[in-house]
Amino acid sequence: MSQTETSQGKIASFYAVIKQSLQGGEIDYTIGSIRRSVILLAIPMVLEMILESVFALVDLYFVGHLHNSSFAIQTVGLTESVLTVIYSLAIGISMAATAVVARRVGEKDPVAAAKAGMQAILIAVAINSVISLIGLVFATRILLLMGASAEAARQGTPFMQIMMGSSIFIMLLFLINGIFRGAGNAAIAMKSLWVANGANIILCPIFINGLGPIPAFGLTGAAIATTLGRGLGVVYQLYHLANGQHTLKVRAAHFIPDWHQIKALLQIATPAVLQFVIASCSWIFLAQLVATTGGDNGSAGYQTALRLLMFFMLPAWGLSNAASTLVGQNLGALQVKRAEQAVLQTAKYNVAFMITITVISLAGAPIFVSFFTNNQQVQEVAVQAIQIMSLGYIFYGIGMVLINAFNGAGDTWTPTWVNLFGFWLFQIPLAYLLAKYLEMGPKGVFISIPVAETAISLAGIILFRKGKWKKVKV
Repeated sequence: MSQTETSQGKIASFYAVIKQSLQGGEIDYTIGSIRRSVILLAIPMVLEMILESVFALVDLYFVGHLHNSSFAIQTVGLTESVLTVIYSLAIGISMAATAVVARRVGEKDPVAAAKAGMQAILIAVAINSVISLIGLVFATRILLLMGASAEAARQGTPFMQIMMGSSIFIMLLFLINGIFRGAGNAAIAMKSLWVANGANIILCPIFINGLGPIPAFGLTGAAIATTLGRGLGVVYQLYHLANGQHTLKVRAAHFIPDWHQIKALLQIATPAVLQFVIASCSWIFLAQLVATTGGDNGSAGYQTALRLLMFFMLPAWGLSNAASTLVGQNLGALQVKRAEQAVLQTAKYNVAFMITITVISLAGAPIFVSFFTNNQQVQEVAVQAIQIMSLGYIFYGIGMVLINAFNGAGDTWTPTWVNLFGFWLFQIPLAYLLAKYLEMGPKGVFISIPVAETAISLAGIILFRKGKWKKVKV
């Protein structure tokens, strides 16, 4: 066979893998090529996370062009910072669901996998009911506590109320996607975000600027559009859970509370939730520190930079999610060595991706920022934030894979302790020292982020090599 024919064969094989990954369907990831398994899972997971990040960017783009854009950008950013607590709960519970579902699938017990997934949904709905009520009642007070000015809090209250009041859709999008990922069907998770984002992109300009009989709701319209988009995404997910065409055959009996199963899920989910709450609350503290040292423009610039950072980071998180499914299924099949190899292979891909993103971020920061705001002062802060924070991208990528490996194994306590020490006992004191005592202002906060993330990743590497995660039972 000639070299040309060999190259054509490799290209055809690669396209076949891409096609299979996008089409979906449950695949046994306990056999076959590890590289192929990572790619099959990673492609839809990366696209899913890109689409998840698009929600915030779409809102930011449209509200950034309103006449009161500084207040609007600040409100969207601060609301997203608060919503990260809900994201943390959703991700934590979905981590538990992914770990248990993947382990049961690896053990070839799809009935138990389906039941575990539905019990996780019961937990999520119960928790989110309380959160939504708090958001509806205390929206203005929350914005003020976050460092928003009185006028920004007044204008942003309806936006906050809608976003937090409808947060069940955020919770279910993350959770049900985690269930599908655990079963090895990442394409369904990706397609649910296609539906949600498509609706949001169409509805955002309509509800913000008005169209025909629909009035211009301004900032509030962004919340309405996002809520409707996420709601449609959840409907798509529920349809695929109920249609009986997948490995997970959902039955009405699976929704009857099984307290033993709920307890088992909570034992995994509680530290998983805690690890992300620890991380997200640290981001809230940093946002408040920037708002108090940099004013409204400093806060708006930081929030713009964060949205762009998350746009680049979420695809890497999606790629790292492959480690969670592969670890869970292979530990269930008692293939510990294969689970470890899958983590290392995923980390290599993520490092390559983050090197590329680092270069793009350093070179293109001014262009990216100008797309979202015309305010010169906001642009200057945002560019500085992106260029400083992007210096830690490579370590972010490694840390993400290791977190997903621990969580996929059901070892949710290890990354929780790492986050507690890394964020609250290192990053926050460092940020406060630089911003306040050394009077560096927002720049000091920006510097603390890559420094802390690098330390966290190094700690994760050491703990991964010790191998406690290989022995966890779920």
